[in-house]
Amino acid sequence: MNQASNATANPTALVARCCRWLETEEPPPALGQLAERSGLSPWQLHRLFKQATGLTPKAYAKAHRAHALRAALQPGQSDSVTDAAYSSGYAASSSFYRDAGAMLGMAPGDYRRGGMRQTIRFAVAECTLGSILVASTERGVCCVLLGDDAEALVQDLQQRFPLAELVGGDAGFEHTVAQVVALVEQPRRGLALPLDVQGTVFQQRVWQALCAIPAGQTLSYSELALRLGMPTGARAVASAVAANPIAVAVPCHRVVRNDGSISGYRWGVERKRALLLREARQAQEAAGRETGRESGRAPLRQAGKA
Repeated sequence: MNQASNATANPTALVARCCRWLETEEPPPALGQLAERSGLSPWQLHRLFKQATGLTPKAYAKAHRAHALRAALQPGQSDSVTDAAYSSGYAASSSFYRDAGAMLGMAPGDYRRGGMRQTIRFAVAECTLGSILVASTERGVCCVLLGDDAEALVQDLQQRFPLAELVGGDAGFEHTVAQVVALVEQPRRGLALPLDVQGTVFQQRVWQALCAIPAGQTLSYSELALRLGMPTGARAVASAVAANPIAVAVPCHRVVRNDGSISGYRWGVERKRALLLREARQAQEAAGRETGRESGRAPLRQAGKA
């Protein structure tokens, strides 16, 4: 059996070795280098790696570095931002500062201080699902939280951004809140607002896939994993779904168990059930209206006929 056959015979071990190389080497090896070490073509390795992890090798390396950077920037874990950069694997400060803003959603110094100097506007309103908190950075909506206690929602926001400047929304922000509340009541409308969803590369990939599920439809965790090219990655996908901070606008409620039962919603299973029932009813009503328009439409005449 040649090297390529050995590699494909045990793809889990192969991908694990590639992950270690990507995590420990600076700079991370390119796809061609990984393929040469593994005895595979770049195309073969790319396919195997993505099937196992849901990411390309390049995206995996970036996600690992982002995770290491966030850990190094936690209070007490580094003496300075520069120290955090080098301990998370960067060999040059220029590449660190080039990547840091996109990875963290803010300047690395602000992240290290728990979001200090980041201004987040927020407001609490009421909807048919209870209390709803909407929060937004200058980039877009960063949190939509549901619950029974408005004060608990504000405390949740404070814990997420402990040193950010939280500012009550002004009259202009009321329009943003109204659009989010309208989305809760009429999910088929969609939300024409920018989102500032801060998460790992993998989490963002899962959240983008959630946004592609139409209102009125559901997927199981296994089906969602398959869509992402991860046939054995249902557990990892479920973790990313659970980490979603933006209720309804990033529709994690549209993912159910393999048997179709409803479970696992951060803001309560009953809210998840209510959302799904609402979306199914509105989808049926829309289909009925479309059928009515089709049946009432005059038959087309052939060209040239009176």
